[in-house]
Parts: sequence; C-alpha cells; structure tokens
Amino acid sequence: MGRVRITETVLRDAHQSLIATRMKTDDMLPILDKLDKVGYYSLECWGGATFDSCLRFLNEDPWERLRKIRKQVKNTKLQMLLRGQNLLGYKHYSDDVVEFFVRKSIANGIDTIRIFDALNDVRNIETAIKACKKEGGHAQGCFSYTISPVHNLEHFVMDSRQLVEMGADSICIKDMAGLLLPYPAYELVKALKEYIKVPIDLHTHYTSGTASMTYLKAIEAGVDIVDCAISPMAMGTSQPPTEPLVATLRGTEFDTGLDLGLLSEIAEYFRPIKEKYVESGLLDVKMMGVDVNALIYQVPGGMLSNLVSQLKQAGKSDKYDEVLREVPKVREEFGYPPLVTPTSQIVGTQAVMNVIAGERYKMVPKESKMLVKGEYGKTPAPIPEEIRKKILGDEEQITCRPADLIAPELENIKGRMKEYMEQDEDILSYALFPQVAENFFKFRQAGKYRIDSTLADFNDKVHPV
Repeated sequence: MGRVRITETVLRDAHQSLIATRMKTDDMLPILDKLDKVGYYSLECWGGATFDSCLRFLNEDPWERLRKIRKQVKNTKLQMLLRGQNLLGYKHYSDDVVEFFVRKSIANGIDTIRIFDALNDVRNIETAIKACKKEGGHAQGCFSYTISPVHNLEHFVMDSRQLVEMGADSICIKDMAGLLLPYPAYELVKALKEYIKVPIDLHTHYTSGTASMTYLKAIEAGVDIVDCAISPMAMGTSQPPTEPLVATLRGTEFDTGLDLGLLSEIAEYFRPIKEKYVESGLLDVKMMGVDVNALIYQVPGGMLSNLVSQLKQAGKSDKYDEVLREVPKVREEFGYPPLVTPTSQIVGTQAVMNVIAGERYKMVPKESKMLVKGEYGKTPAPIPEEIRKKILGDEEQITCRPADLIAPELENIKGRMKEYMEQDEDILSYALFPQVAENFFKFRQAGKYRIDSTLADFNDKVHPV
C-alpha cells in the first residue's frame, strides 16, 4: 500500500468519450506546461481514436500533435492506447507494420504504450509488447474487463500472468463500459496483487455512476495507478474527476501528493473549452448523465447511442427494447467477446439486423463472419456449432494467430503512397487509413498544412527506416 499515482486522460480518452475526439491540438498546447508540473504518473495524449480523428475531421497530422506535446512536456511520461494487432485501425495488420508503428510512436515521443485486444486474445498483443520493449518503451499489457459466465477472477489473473510472461511492465484493467462495481473491483485487484508483481493500473468510465467508488475500493485493495480526467472533462461517459480523488486521499496513506491549487487552475482552463464544445453541439449533455442501462445490459454508452442511430436510419426506433434484449443473445452465440471496439460494433450491428429482418442471422455482415471465422482471434468461449454452420457454411475456422496469415505489407504500402511522402510516418498514416490519409496529404500538398521541421530530430531518435 502507499501513494496512489494518477494517469490524466484529458488529452485523449476524456475528449474521445465526450466529444468524439474532436479536441484540437491548439486547445491542448497552452495548458501543457501546467499539466507537466502536476506530477501525474503519465499523460494519456495519443492513440485510441485520436489518430483517425486528427486526419479525418481536424486536418491535423497526428504525428505532429505528438511531437508538439513532447516538445513541451519535459517531466511527465506520455502514454498512448494501442489496439494490439489492430494498431489504431479496425483490422489486423502485418507484424512489420505493427513493429514500425511502435518504433515510430516511441521515436516521436511516447513513453508508455497501453496495449489491448478486443477478445483478450493475448496472441494479438505479443508483437506490440515485444516491439515496445525493443525500443525501450514501457509496455502496459491490458485486459478488457467484462462480465459473462466464462469471465471470472481466475480468467483475468491467467490473462495477466501471460501478459507479464510476454514482457508487460505493468497491467491495466480496462473497464470500457463502466461495469466494474466497487466490491468486485476490490476482489479483482486483491487477486491480481497476489499473483502479479508488476504495477496494476485501473481504467474505467463514469457511465454507470459508480466509478469513483470503484476507484476507492480498488485503492484500498492496493491498486497502484488510476485513470482520471480533470473535472470539466470528467464524468458521464468519460473518467472519474481528478480533483475529488486527490482531495479524498489527502492525508491518508494513499495521498497522491498532487497540488489541488494547480489542478484547480487546469480545470479553470478547460471550463471554457468544454462550453465551446457544448455550444457547437459536439458535447451532448446526455453524455454527462448516469446510464444505469450500462449495468442492466452490460453495453458501453457509445454502443447504446450507435444502436439508436442505426434503428433511426432504418425507421425502426420502436424496436430499441427488442434490440437491447437481442444483444446479450448474440454476444453469447459469438463466444462472449468483451464489448469494445470493434466487437461492440459487430455484436450491436448483428443484433439490429436480426431484429429488423425478423429472422435471426438472415443478414450477416462481413465483420460478423470474420469474427465467427476467427479472423479477429480466439473468442473467450467456443462458438456453438449451429451458429458457426449458419454463418460460415462449410468454411473452416482459423485457429492460428490471425496475423500469421498476413504477409509483410510495409514495402508495398510505401510504394502505393510514395508521391505524398514527406516523412516516414506518412507510410503508417496511409497504412491505417488509406483514403482519409490521402485526402489529408492532398490538403497538405495544397500548402494548407506544414510540418514543423524544427521537430524533425524526433524522427530519427531511434533509427530511420
């Protein structure tokens, strides 16, 4: 037991959860010096949906954002979220792309990479962990917390031990739907501390309204690090607020040692920024409430809003309750995957189609087929034979690590986009989002965006291509 460390999420997950990752780099730069002085364990500032969002919506270069943040943040570790073999895209990439992406992330300023897989298939995490260690980064192995007949303490401890054996420097409990309640959190952290000797980090969302209480019980059980967001960008679908936790722990054996005065100044900075996003309509105040449906249906908040919009488009909004009842059935038949990108979208879309068609699995999107076939990895429980037959027919399931079937891609990608290349990192932007990156490169070529050459020394910090 002892001092609790805090990872601040305002530069990544907080705005991803509340305003669809639309915070601009220019909104971040003026407050970085103060954030750097706080003494956080780390600043989560990159990865997740920030990469896609920079290119697609903000006409920004995500690599440039990272370099600008690194230039100002001298004392605090910078952290990113990586979807294992999916990187920051929505499909599996070859090992050479994963290795190059990790190398460039660290070369441009990332210290800690949090690596997870939607199915908790540790085989999909191994390449990224090894690449991170090779480049001298801190590899944080991750499991997605979920509730099902096959997920229990033993299961999560086993996953964590495998990640540590692969080289993980710390373990993160990733509770993406805010399902982890206070007393189960105590039991989970206690069990992990008993079997695992690396630091344990807990990440959750305020969706169901219990997250701060969950942190308190996890801290009593010995958790080392918790993820918080500065108060104007906290709660709702975001993380628990930083300042109340710091105040709660002050003077106890868990005292964070962080300065409430400085945190208050940071909150003051983000208040008008939040208002700006409320006025623009990007921050829907509904996102700030408590949604008990998350606990009843075990569905993340973002997935609920997706289901609503899919039904609206089909003119079937009256079928919402039916779809909510269908989601757990599909999830069970698909082998109880944790509901996180991309499995949440796959299960949700299939449930909507089952209800709209009036016949289950009459319409099957290609992503559902890929999941059942094993192209995303091994599901936590086996998929029932009749579902497999219905969806795959006579096609064989894949039992190996999916990336073993992907030939090296890097050279080929480089050849396809070389006319646009201004930095090595452009290859990776194109690898992940070809069309979106190409549009951005054209915007840049038109002279509307310039790479800051004074930061180019970051490119070769490790070694060039």
